[in-house]
Amino acid sequence: METRKVQRLGPSTLAMTLPAEWAKEYNVNKGDEVSLRMGGKGMLAVMPESVQQEESEAIIHADSLEADAVERAILAQYVLGRRIIQVESDSDETLESTTINAVYNAETQLMGLGVIEETPERITIRCSVDPEDFTLADLLERLESTGRTMRNEAIRALAHGNPDLAQRALNRERQANKIFVLLLRLIFTAHQNPNLTRALELDDGFALIGHRSIAKNLELTADNAEDIAEIALDADDHTLGVDDTTMRRIREFTDQVNEITEKGVTCAVTRDYEMALDVRRLFTEIKDREQEILNDIDEMPNRDLLRVREVLVSLQQTAQYAVRNAEIATNLALNEQSEFATIK
Repeated sequence: METRKVQRLGPSTLAMTLPAEWAKEYNVNKGDEVSLRMGGKGMLAVMPESVQQEESEAIIHADSLEADAVERAILAQYVLGRRIIQVESDSDETLESTTINAVYNAETQLMGLGVIEETPERITIRCSVDPEDFTLADLLERLESTGRTMRNEAIRALAHGNPDLAQRALNRERQANKIFVLLLRLIFTAHQNPNLTRALELDDGFALIGHRSIAKNLELTADNAEDIAEIALDADDHTLGVDDTTMRRIREFTDQVNEITEKGVTCAVTRDYEMALDVRRLFTEIKDREQEILNDIDEMPNRDLLRVREVLVSLQQTAQYAVRNAEIATNLALNEQSEFATIK
């Protein structure tokens, strides 16, 4: 860490010099304006105009990459906040059809991404996402709601032997991924440009790390719901083959898990310490539910019993992810002055 000496320029003015290497890198000269962003814990960020413009561009050299690597590269540049992404051939040869397909496949997976120019040697795509159109809290709640809807449809599919409901849940998985990757983009962009934290309705950048973890936990819960939906599609007559009482207990278990996951996100985005404690209490009530249901099941073929266990494990894991979100909520809540903590 480099230190700088603060100097007094007048009765009420203090000043410090900017590092020459930093000024040169960002083309900051005498008379230019920079933005100041005050954060928590005494942080003061200095940002040149170039950092705030957000029109960054990346070029992906397709000649040296396989098609799936091109797709992953587009995803990476999207997450890193690039506005313009070009996929081009350095040898001026026509892009291979597999590369073109990879570009359009990536476009369908990412929110706000669209092809704006295409030639035989180059495809240019642009991201139209404006951070001011979203808040991290809204996107986290949307991701949780999408996972919860997938989970409900998958369990209802098993209860009624309805493969259409299971397929509907699987179809929502793409939307969950879009929201998750958009969250990553906004978090990375806000980390690079602290001014955007205000657009995302955050007081400072402290919560970004926590929100990144919450987003991953919610993405994993959507994966759990996807697993249940696939079980419903693969199972004989699309059911678990259990009696009505057991199926009713599984659906009640699902309702309890839904309550925990919803509260786990709400307490994190609102930094509600008491609600975080409530999530822990609710989890304690169901932490043994998986084993209790399994213990009461009548004898059945091992393959069918394994399916039941996989569904219950997915529900139990989902509840555990919610507890992790509540732990993050606790950290965020106790970082602020409240009736529970005095910060000096």
